[in-house]
Amino acid sequence: MTMRSPDAIREPSLPWIASGLQTWALLGALALLGGCSTFGGGSGSSETGKASYYGDRHHGQRTASGERFDQNALTAAHRTLPFGTRVRVTNLNNERSVVLRINDRGPFVRGRVIDVSRAAAVRLDMLRAGVVPVRVETLD
Repeated sequence: MTMRSPDAIREPSLPWIASGLQTWALLGALALLGGCSTFGGGSGSSETGKASYYGDRHHGQRTASGERFDQNALTAAHRTLPFGTRVRVTNLNNERSVVLRINDRGPFVRGRVIDVSRAAAVRLDMLRAGVVPVRVETLD
């Protein structure tokens, strides 16, 4: 085994470290945004991401649109789409899809693009999984 002299071991210069940290920060930000996309606005716009469902404990509570949440209705929560917008949600694991009406805001969990009602989750066959990859397409 050979020993290196202290002169042979160099400390990285500070600008290199700062540059490396900036690179990692940029890559981290891009990774976080990679799963998110925004709608282009009009009918036929789409995005992909993860969907979850909400049901029992929210049943009967007021949604952001003012109506009461019905876990048996075909509705969903989306962060930005206008209330009343109809969307087709397709489970990318099994290609099952359902048409839903946006009546609430959410989801408030990073990486998720839509929360669907329990009735929609049944039609998408996602009850057991809880969270699945989906494509969300606007219809209106």
